[in-house]
Amino acid sequence: MHKQAVKTVVFPVAGRGTRFLPATKASPKEMLPIVDKPLIQYAVEEALAAGAQTLVFITGSSKRAIEDHFDSNPELEAVLQEQGKQDLLDTLRGILPSSATCVYIRQPAPLGLGHAVLCARPVVGNAPFMVHLADDLIDANVPCLKQMAEVYAEYGGSVLGVQTVPRGDTDKYGIVSLERQVAPRVGKMSHIVEKPKPDKAPSTLAVVGRYLLTPAVFDDLAKIGKGAGGEIQLTDGIARLMLSESVYAYEFEGKRYDCGNKLGYLQATVEYGLKHASLGKEFAVYLKEFVATL
Repeated sequence: MHKQAVKTVVFPVAGRGTRFLPATKASPKEMLPIVDKPLIQYAVEEALAAGAQTLVFITGSSKRAIEDHFDSNPELEAVLQEQGKQDLLDTLRGILPSSATCVYIRQPAPLGLGHAVLCARPVVGNAPFMVHLADDLIDANVPCLKQMAEVYAEYGGSVLGVQTVPRGDTDKYGIVSLERQVAPRVGKMSHIVEKPKPDKAPSTLAVVGRYLLTPAVFDDLAKIGKGAGGEIQLTDGIARLMLSESVYAYEFEGKRYDCGNKLGYLQATVEYGLKHASLGKEFAVYLKEFVATL
C-alpha cells in the first residue's frame, strides 16, 4: 500500500457541550481552559507535533470563539507591546505557526461524528487524515497522533487509538476486537461496535478520540446512512472500511483525561496545574495544605 504523509487533521467541534452548562451556553466546550490554555489549543499542538499542516474545524452555532482564538489580534498585540509584556506577546503569537492553515466548515445539523468527518471530505480529498476529539486530552511524552502516524507509516492501514476500559463502561465507547496482534500495542482489528452493553461487548478495548483514517472511509460513510441514535456513526463507517482494507488498533502510550465530563476535567486541571512551569510548586504546596484540612 502506498503510504502518503498525513498532513490534515479534522477537529469535530460542533457538539453543544451540554454536560458543562451553563459554562458552555455561549462558549464552546473546546474553549474550556486547562490551567491557561483551552482544550482546542492542546489538540492543535498535538496535531502540529504529528506533522499536520492543514487544520479542519467542523463547527456549529456558537463556535466563533474557536476561530477567533486561532486568528491574529493586532489590537491586543499592540497593547501588550506598549506595556512591555513581551512574554505574553510571544505566547500569543505562538498559538499557531505561520506554516499551518485553518479551514472552518459548518456542520449544518447535529447528525453525528461520522457526518462531521464526512463534511471534511472536500478539504481532505484523496489523502489519509487524522481525527482528533479535543475533549479527550492525552498527556504523553510522544504526542498520541505522532505515535499513530508512526504506526501508519509501518503498516499502511487506518489506525485507531484505543485503551482498556472497565467492562461496565463499554456502553460509553466504540469497542474493538482483534484478529491478531501484529506488534506490541498494535493489533489488526476484526470487529468494531458502537457502545455495546457490557454483556455484549466483544472486548474492553475502547476507541478514545484519536483516529488516523484512509480516504476510503468517506465512501463508506456516504453509504451507511443513520445508525445508533439516528446519527451517522463513524464507528459504522470504520466497520464497513474493514471489509476492504486492514484497520489497526493502537494502545497509545500516555495518560488520557476524559474532559468531556466534569470529574475528568477537574483531574486534568489539577495534574496539569502541578506540572505547570511557573505555578506547579506553589500549587503543590497549596494542595498539600488544603488536603491536610479535610
